[in-house]
Amino acid sequence: MSEKADLPATPEMSETSSTQENTDAEHAVTFESLGVCPELCKACDVLQWEHPSKIQEETIPYALQGRDLIALAETGSGKTGAFAIPIIQKLLDAAPHRKLTWACVLAPTRELCVQIGQQFEGLGASINLTTATIVGGLDMVTQAMSLSKKPHIIVASPGRLVDHLENTKGFHLKTIKFLVMDEADRLLGMDFEDALNKIVQSCPRDRQTFLFSATMTNKVSQLQRASLTRPVKCEVARKFDVAKGLVQNYMFVPHKHKHAYLAALLAHFKLSTVMIFVDTCLNAQRMATTLRHLGHNCVCLHGKMTQTHRLGALNQFRAGTRSVLVATDVAARGLDIPSVDVVINFDVPKNPEEYIHRVGRTARAGRTGRSVTLVTQYDIEPFQRIENKQGKKMEEFPEVKEENAISLQEKVLEALRSTQLEMREQEEDIKEALAGKKGGRGGRKRQHQMILQKLAQGNKNRR
Repeated sequence: MSEKADLPATPEMSETSSTQENTDAEHAVTFESLGVCPELCKACDVLQWEHPSKIQEETIPYALQGRDLIALAETGSGKTGAFAIPIIQKLLDAAPHRKLTWACVLAPTRELCVQIGQQFEGLGASINLTTATIVGGLDMVTQAMSLSKKPHIIVASPGRLVDHLENTKGFHLKTIKFLVMDEADRLLGMDFEDALNKIVQSCPRDRQTFLFSATMTNKVSQLQRASLTRPVKCEVARKFDVAKGLVQNYMFVPHKHKHAYLAALLAHFKLSTVMIFVDTCLNAQRMATTLRHLGHNCVCLHGKMTQTHRLGALNQFRAGTRSVLVATDVAARGLDIPSVDVVINFDVPKNPEEYIHRVGRTARAGRTGRSVTLVTQYDIEPFQRIENKQGKKMEEFPEVKEENAISLQEKVLEALRSTQLEMREQEEDIKEALAGKKGGRGGRKRQHQMILQKLAQGNKNRR
């Protein structure tokens, strides 16, 4: 158990609670001992949540006391349960007949919103909890109909929620008792600041507010001061911690043979689930197409795909029908993919924070996992920054030798040529379809997005 220090009350913070995630001590804390009601204890059993996670242990008692919270915790630490359990319990306590919207949860990506909504539904299945997931890329009218039914829980991306506040007749947030901002540092890093301010101003003052974040940035501190009242701060992980069960490796590879080394790595991990991170949407699409030509059972996830294709790819990987997921950093944080064995950084992350979030996809919830970062002659400086932030050197991955990669080089080059030809043909088709429609601002951006969406659809049709 952690120590709880009472600090002098300030507008920003009244108490601080912290614990180290990597403690070896077995704790016998149960959901029941935290004050969770029997209905929700049973729901946790059904979801196979045997014991509270550290962040749940720290936050749930304060949330049930009616306190505002700012919680700093890494991805995969059980944050959704930390706010969903007290929200549902307070709803149960309020009245059995409550038919008004009770809580609003904000998250930075569509996939994370869907995931949070699913966890609320799982916890509230036995009490007929109703939810609405409001994200971009889906029909506004259908969403407006869902909102008109006054669901207990709204899970939304900030931009789309503001669209409804401004354009959907009769919709408001005046009845909510809880406002949650998940992945707050990322919300603010994606230019949602104005939308967040509008949403906060639309909520009643007599609410509880929970702010969850992986890091405490200046913008998060400003948001805390503007939207929380005398919050309790709970912290369970240091900024640059990695999971205890994670083995971190690197491979120093010549840039011109990088794809061949990746192919050799995938051959070595052929029985594992693998996430491959690349730096751009276009490179993600190229990589997925190339791996398909090499015979790998893979899907792609990036921000230029349509909502339907993104969720479809994620669901296939989560269900195990696809063993390799090529992703940009849109998938690096917050997504519940519990069975990832290996994370491969094909492109070295630009900063140590993104590295931590990427490798956080494996070795979750006490399991073991491995990360392998491909380092070329052009990546030495950013890679050394990652090592310096962690305060330790990574070990070279010993299992894949140069001869393994070189033996695959010809096959890889052929796959790359096929990918280039395929993407060029599809790009020409789209450019012809867009002929005469390139005027105005944003035309090139729309064209680029349509190309990537068409390529994603093409990959889906050929699987």
